[in-house]
Amino acid sequence: MDLQEQQVIAALQEGDETAYEVLFKNYYPRLCHYAFTFLNDKDEAEEVVQSAFMGIWEKRKSLAIQTSVNAYLYRMVRNACLNMIKHTRIKQIHAHHELSKGEPRHDHVTQSLIATELEQKIYEAINLLPEQCRIVFQLSRFEELKYSEIAVQLEISVKTVENQMGKALKVLRGQLKDYLPIFIIFIKDWID
Repeated sequence: MDLQEQQVIAALQEGDETAYEVLFKNYYPRLCHYAFTFLNDKDEAEEVVQSAFMGIWEKRKSLAIQTSVNAYLYRMVRNACLNMIKHTRIKQIHAHHELSKGEPRHDHVTQSLIATELEQKIYEAINLLPEQCRIVFQLSRFEELKYSEIAVQLEISVKTVENQMGKALKVLRGQLKDYLPIFIIFIKDWID
């Protein structure tokens, strides 16, 4: 954490509402965009981010950030999104179970379950990446930052960013190779 971030967190821990507003204004739009990449729903994404900021304010006195504020907030939102996805998946499985009791099966429910499972596997694979590799990948793919912007933000060289992205893609291809047939079937049915 740099000095400015430390000062904002220290002020926040003391209950300084201005520090909280600064944090909110700086990160809210980007975190909403990030949450949207998980949830594909603008309202749910905003709800997750608002809840995360409410949690920060409620726990401000015991706030312990080991890395950067940026990494902390993104991890917090990612975890909240994954929890929401799990909850949605459980509801879908329950709905699928209810439908299979006597009503005809609907292909869109099956496709939705496959898509949710595939998405979950993708995020599990991302979480297996080494920390710097994962952060670089997320900033590139979810935040849509250029390699040069990532290099500046993480204080590393552009070449390191390129190497970390190459490593991330190689690991993800290896982790997701078993799901390629499911993905192709899903896309085929989606296109038809």
